[in-house]
Amino acid sequence: MKKYVLLLGVSYLSLGVAAEPVTNDVSNTKNKKPEEPLVLDILTIKAQAANIDQPFGTYLDYSKIALARTVTSDTAQMLKDTPGMSFSGGGGISSRPIIHGMADDRLRIQVDGMNLISACANHMNPALSYVSPSSVLSAQVLAGITPVSMGGDSIGGTIRVNSADPEFAENGKTPLIKAQGSSFYRSNGDAYGGNISTSIANEYAELKYTGSTVQSRNYKAGGNFTTRNTKNANDVVSSSAYKSENQSVSLALRNSDHLAVIKVGQQNIPYQGFPNVRMDMTGDDSWFANVFTRSQFQWGNLEMRAYHEDAQHKMNFLADKMTTPTRTMPMETNGINQGLSVKANIDITDKHLLTVGSEYQRYRLDDWWDPIGTNPMIMMQGPGAFQNINKGKRDRIDLFAEWEGRWSKQWLTQLGARVGAVEMNASNVMDYGVITPEARLVNDQNKKQTDINIDWTALTRYTANDMQTYELGASRKTRSPNLYERFAWSRGRNMMGMTHPMAMYMNNWVGDGNGYVGDSNLKPEVAHTVSATANWHDADQQNWEAKIIPFYTHVENYIDARLCRPANGVTCASPSPVSGGAFNLLQLANFDAHLFGVDVSGSKLLLDTAKYGSVTGKTILNYVRGQNNDTGDNLYQQMPFNATVALAHQRGRWSNTIETQLVTAKTDVQAVRLEPKTAGYALLNLRSSYTWKYLRVDGGIDNILDKNYALPLGGTYIGEISTKGIAVPGMGRSFNVGMTVNY
Repeated sequence: MKKYVLLLGVSYLSLGVAAEPVTNDVSNTKNKKPEEPLVLDILTIKAQAANIDQPFGTYLDYSKIALARTVTSDTAQMLKDTPGMSFSGGGGISSRPIIHGMADDRLRIQVDGMNLISACANHMNPALSYVSPSSVLSAQVLAGITPVSMGGDSIGGTIRVNSADPEFAENGKTPLIKAQGSSFYRSNGDAYGGNISTSIANEYAELKYTGSTVQSRNYKAGGNFTTRNTKNANDVVSSSAYKSENQSVSLALRNSDHLAVIKVGQQNIPYQGFPNVRMDMTGDDSWFANVFTRSQFQWGNLEMRAYHEDAQHKMNFLADKMTTPTRTMPMETNGINQGLSVKANIDITDKHLLTVGSEYQRYRLDDWWDPIGTNPMIMMQGPGAFQNINKGKRDRIDLFAEWEGRWSKQWLTQLGARVGAVEMNASNVMDYGVITPEARLVNDQNKKQTDINIDWTALTRYTANDMQTYELGASRKTRSPNLYERFAWSRGRNMMGMTHPMAMYMNNWVGDGNGYVGDSNLKPEVAHTVSATANWHDADQQNWEAKIIPFYTHVENYIDARLCRPANGVTCASPSPVSGGAFNLLQLANFDAHLFGVDVSGSKLLLDTAKYGSVTGKTILNYVRGQNNDTGDNLYQQMPFNATVALAHQRGRWSNTIETQLVTAKTDVQAVRLEPKTAGYALLNLRSSYTWKYLRVDGGIDNILDKNYALPLGGTYIGEISTKGIAVPGMGRSFNVGMTVNY
């Protein structure tokens, strides 16, 4: 019964939330400018009123953020109601966000200003998995056109999540002490957890601690979806259990013109199953240190940040994939990510703002697999480790400048340019301690690559009146390949006249079950995007709103997959005979591709009375289509047309939402990756919450009708045994409850 007891605690809740920490006294009224420049298609989640200077912002109050923590432990999923966003399946806390059909390293993802990178051949630790939902107090999704000051080395958009701003005591007052504790329980998967946070501050300093924990068993689908499970019932999604723990301590210091924040944190994930990958996470320990400063001057302000992150990651088989008691295949990764950035916002005049800056990122990666024996004639055995990536190096340095002109109340323009250099390299490799003929040919190659990347953006906004705003933007964005895309090398060594592509299957960051090999000569992707936004609303922005965002992107050198070709003395066969012909062996290459689509959202106040409260109708529609122009194949993991329709009721401290999620059948699949088709479905969800002075209670039911459905972007199900054509199913009905106490 103890697993059903809600865990209570105390923690800090800051009511002033923004994208970056700010102080109360650092602004000069004459020089005060909006903290962030104009962006196109922006979602900001924050616990404060909307900023009327950003009409394209969609704001969620704190109550909705808190409710999201009750229904999910996956930070990426907190953004699911954002127009244009979808999610690629993974572990219970490790889904990968997709913006307008582009995912993973095509997005720039920042956590408290740190540009994080996944340190895993299967991308089991994407950037947002390093932060727990309980730590998120604000989030920003920049789809379509991202200003150059907000991200480089990406082509699909930018996501920035931040913890709470420091909050100081008033001058001359006693120390400010705040605390918060929350807990939750979800019936599907028997998931439970909680967080605790506390802070103490005077007028010049704040010290804060936060901690959280969550764990879950395998979740259940809405009904039987397979007949192949042997360790679990056929409605159980095997290899979906997880456990995670996070802690952080921060110290903030300020005076009248300067703010400094020092934050250190640690994450421990003892285990996390992956139903769409052959391996599971058997350990992930990481820590970080993050230092941020902001200084105010007569000419504007200066921001600086330095960070260090160290991730130790392990993969092997958890119980569901352990076909024999002795089955093992240890795989380890160590990634070290360091960054330094400087940005100056210069007030040229009261109507013109110039932003200039520089970023440096240093990334080192080692990926090795220890042998399970010493006989080099037996697979996974030998005198030493298999070196997947040996001393991988990826260094990036960027310079950018951005000018924003506010010509009048109606017109605003923004122009920006960014120039970056990315240098990549890797050392010699071995196959379980043996330099095979394939490894020798790989080592003889010149792996060093240097890319010069040029980005630019141009935006204009026209505010016709209090009820109409229009925006048009165009951009050129560039992304260099990641280390696995360039340096994953092994097609399998010859063993008794045959090729065993085991190493290829262990490099799979898209969850499709196929095997992959990279190409050190891959060119950077270059995306040319045009996007527009039209926003209509009532004058007070309280009664109704309608927004439409069409977009088109053409990508040169798009990195996609093709059937593996012979190289380095090794011949590839597809479908792979090792997998019984169920999966392909693929290699990466550059292609020409395009994506287009539209996001539509709207809301209408339907009822507003003193007796019954208010009722608001809301809807979001998303459509995206991507195609490889060279092969004619569809791009992988493109979300089919989908919609969310909701009714939100608010009466005093009580709020309720009933929503329907509608997804059409996924028939435009990528043939080369054997992407499974999925049927359309409709889900019904219910949310409710009530707030007292110090206590908040949240409850809800997800998938009320216990619908059995497949995730369109969940990948191929290999939770227990490799299967072809079965998509990972979504979660069945779940009863959720959460409680939060504030002091």
